[in-house]
Amino acid sequence: MALVGFVCCVVATPAHLLWPYLGQVAVLAVVVAIAGLSPLRLMRGLAIELPFVAFALAMPFLATGPTTSVAGVAVSIAGLWGAATLLAKSTVSVFAALILASTTRPHEFVAGLQRLHLPGTLTEILGFMVRYLDVIRGQWRQMTIARASRGFRARDPRSWRSLSGAVGSGFIRAYERGERVHLAMLSRGYAGALPEAVQTAPPATARQWLAAAVVPTAALGITVVAWWSA
Repeated sequence: MALVGFVCCVVATPAHLLWPYLGQVAVLAVVVAIAGLSPLRLMRGLAIELPFVAFALAMPFLATGPTTSVAGVAVSIAGLWGAATLLAKSTVSVFAALILASTTRPHEFVAGLQRLHLPGTLTEILGFMVRYLDVIRGQWRQMTIARASRGFRARDPRSWRSLSGAVGSGFIRAYERGERVHLAMLSRGYAGALPEAVQTAPPATARQWLAAAVVPTAALGITVVAWWSA
C-alpha cells in the first residue's frame, strides 16, 4: 500500500519540474539505507525500464511544436520535457518497486495481497507463479545445456530461429505442466479456492503501519509543494 501511494504521488508530480523527483529519490535513499540494501544491485535492476528509455529518447524527434538545437540537431522542446518527465517518473517508480521486491519475499507478498482481500483468482495466479517460477527456470536451464552440448551458439540472427523454437517448446512444456498440476488438484478436492498463504510473520503492528505511511506521506508533501510552486 505504501508503494502504491508513493507511485501515485510520483505520477501526480507536475511536469516541467525536476526538483520534486530529486526529493522523492532522497526519500527512497533513506529507505535503502535503513533496509541495508545494495544501491548497485538496485541500479542493475533498473534495466527493466529500458523500453521506456527507448520511447523517451524518441520523443524529442517525434513531438511537434517549437524546436531548439541540441548538438546541431533540431528537437522539439515539448518532446524534451516529455522525455525528461517520463524518464524521471518511470525511474523513481521502478526504483521504489525494486526496494519492495528486495525487502519482501514472494510468498509474503502474496500473503499480504490476501490480507488486503484482493480477488482470489489474482492471488491464486500469483501464488502459482511464485511456486513454479523456479521449476520453469530450471527447465529452461536444462534446455540451454542441451543446446550447448549439441554445439549450439547464439552468435548472429541465424540463431534466432532455433531460439524461437526453444521458447515455443518451453511454453508448451509449461502449459502441459500446468494442466497436470490442475488435474492433480481436482483429484484432491480442489473446488476453486486455495488455502491461505503460509504466514511467516504476524500482521503488521501500528508502529509498522506508521513507519510505512511515512514514505507516501513524504512523497505527497513534495508533490503538494511542487504544485503550489508551479
